[in-house]
Amino acid sequence: MKSVTEQNFVVLLQEHQNIVHKICRIYTNDSDAHKDLFQEITIQLWKAFPKFRGDSKFSTWMYRVGLNTAITLYRKSLRHVQSQRIESMEYKLSYEEYDDTKDEQLKLIYGAVRKLNDIDKGIVFLYLENKNYKEISETLGISEVNARVRMNRIKTKLKTQLNS
Repeated sequence: MKSVTEQNFVVLLQEHQNIVHKICRIYTNDSDAHKDLFQEITIQLWKAFPKFRGDSKFSTWMYRVGLNTAITLYRKSLRHVQSQRIESMEYKLSYEEYDDTKDEQLKLIYGAVRKLNDIDKGIVFLYLENKNYKEISETLGISEVNARVRMNRIKTKLKTQLNS
């Protein structure tokens, strides 16, 4: 029988799992890497869940843990994501395939975003998720001014890349 904590976690994760899929899409290039990163972020979310105090929305907290996990793994190895087997966890989570057909028009921008450094990827991701600069700065642990300046530079860089 699942504990209340496990039930809450599974419900919240299933409700917001597209956040994790979007993070995986930014930081991976293929289906296997996507699934591995999804699994690792899920495990890190579960490990961190007891520390979630509810000071922010669950989705904001999920962005922070997910992006920190992706950035950490990306920095450790650009070629291979180390992951743990999710089957070893007490709970079971149904994995829903990510339907990327509606994102086809974004392929070019995703390609350009993948060429950015890890922090800039996170800034673009949160910006595209309609997060304000205050939320972006809090999530990534940078100043609000830094987030604004970096986003303006990123926009210029992406425009140049996409127009060439």
